[in-house]
Amino acid sequence: MTLSTPDSVAPQGQGPLHGVRVLDLSAYIAGPYGCSLLADQGADVVKIEPPVGDNLRKYPSSLESESRAFLGVNRSKRGLALDLKQPEAQQVLRDLASRADVLVHNFRPSVPVRLGIAYEQLQEINPRLIYCAVTGYGDTGPLKDKAGYDQVLQTMTGMCAMQGKADGPPEILYGSVVDYYAAALVASGVSSALYERERSGRGQYVGVSLLRSALTMQSARMIWAEDEPREVGRDMRSGGITGLHPTREGYLYISANTPHFWAALCAKTGLDELAANPRYDSVRKRAEHRDEIVPRLHEALQARSAFEWEALFGEEVPCAAARTIEDMFDFPQVQAEGMVANYEHPVVGNYRGFANPIKYGRTPGPAPFAAPAFSQHADDVLAELELSSEQIAALKAQRAVL
Repeated sequence: MTLSTPDSVAPQGQGPLHGVRVLDLSAYIAGPYGCSLLADQGADVVKIEPPVGDNLRKYPSSLESESRAFLGVNRSKRGLALDLKQPEAQQVLRDLASRADVLVHNFRPSVPVRLGIAYEQLQEINPRLIYCAVTGYGDTGPLKDKAGYDQVLQTMTGMCAMQGKADGPPEILYGSVVDYYAAALVASGVSSALYERERSGRGQYVGVSLLRSALTMQSARMIWAEDEPREVGRDMRSGGITGLHPTREGYLYISANTPHFWAALCAKTGLDELAANPRYDSVRKRAEHRDEIVPRLHEALQARSAFEWEALFGEEVPCAAARTIEDMFDFPQVQAEGMVANYEHPVVGNYRGFANPIKYGRTPGPAPFAAPAFSQHADDVLAELELSSEQIAALKAQRAVL
């Protein structure tokens, strides 16, 4: 990989990671979506699956032929299936790794050694390889071989306890937030390691874990000053003023932390006396007296629907009516930013999905394409290893390649 000089212009649609080859051996969400983020930036990503496929393909889905989740987190990759329990498949992977820039997996720490693809083993054949391991809890410590899952880590690290009401049970955050943030850390960690490689000429190990992701997301809460008691206030929800509120029809999220926004909220809802009351003239005071303020606010919000309040507040009060994900496909701002693309899949057919998480002014990424059908690009990928058609046929006959 060669970094562009400031005054050079990359060909249209190549992206800042054009020329980088990524081998994605990971499954579920964190590793795969991290690799899709790299593909969005122009990397050539080859998704390598076991004979049974990525487990995410089997997740419940209202699509009959494929998992909606798999399509969503594996865009813009080529597909290849290898049975890494067979020596012939392990050799194919080593050959691919010898030519690759990046390898990403989410095996437990003991598995790569058994398969002959541990970092130290692949570093010998490709010293420039960036090797990213996505784990549940890290590669050291008492939990290193324990499988990690998004909502398990949410529960373990206090996220669920913080989401629940003070007098209620913990609550899960649905949407795999830990996985998706770990995916962002994968893309960030790999990209910075590639940048450092331009200086040193050497690859390195990059470790991302769901535990790190869950705690990184709580950096603003994970502060414990000397001599503080164990139980201290870590709630950042501004005492209930900032949050979801019922309206005459639907729910409205309101953020009114600054004096300006608080004053505008009171004026728009006819509660000017609250803005003038010195008992409520700071975020902390409003948090202390939330039981006095929130009922008044809810009563006022019954005058209009959530969408009517959203229009009335405009830019004066940060807010949003609660919408569904279906509303986002044709949402004007989403369309204006080019965040939805049309995809063609050999099994599913045509579908619309998310695209372009990052906007680059000079080096825009390539047009996204659909997640691969199972081992869809096996022949193309193996041909790049300069294997003959007879050799490819033999690998398939041995079921080392599917």
